[in-house]
Amino acid sequence: MLVNALIPTMLPATVLGLSACTPDCGEGIECVSDVTGPAYLGVETQLLEGDLVNFHVAMEAKPDDEAAPEQVTRYAECAAAQYALIRGFGFARHLRTSVDYVDNAWRGDAVYTISSALPRGLKTIDAEVIVSDCKENGIPTV
Repeated sequence: MLVNALIPTMLPATVLGLSACTPDCGEGIECVSDVTGPAYLGVETQLLEGDLVNFHVAMEAKPDDEAAPEQVTRYAECAAAQYALIRGFGFARHLRTSVDYVDNAWRGDAVYTISSALPRGLKTIDAEVIVSDCKENGIPTV
């Protein structure tokens, strides 16, 4: 009973304290933050050649966060899926992703091919399915 009595008085302080955790992303930088998850710092997209696209993503998390590399990889996948849909394609194929902790942020450098038909290979994604999943899980896309 004592725990239940404390919750109403603790809740406003907890919510106020957590809202202060939102990062300052700076002017002109779109930043999406989830209080319980990483702060997504943005995506840069570069068309390399034809259907080959490079995605640079950044995410705020602690340098020792073991989940961060996987989250950065997933962030790049979400960006690739949305990019494919924007360009009128339904699929993408993952070629490579490198992840590093640089300048106080986790950064990913990923390359995908985009296509209208399911590409050959093992690391293919259905763009609509991935974008939907990203939105459900609070991961921003392009």
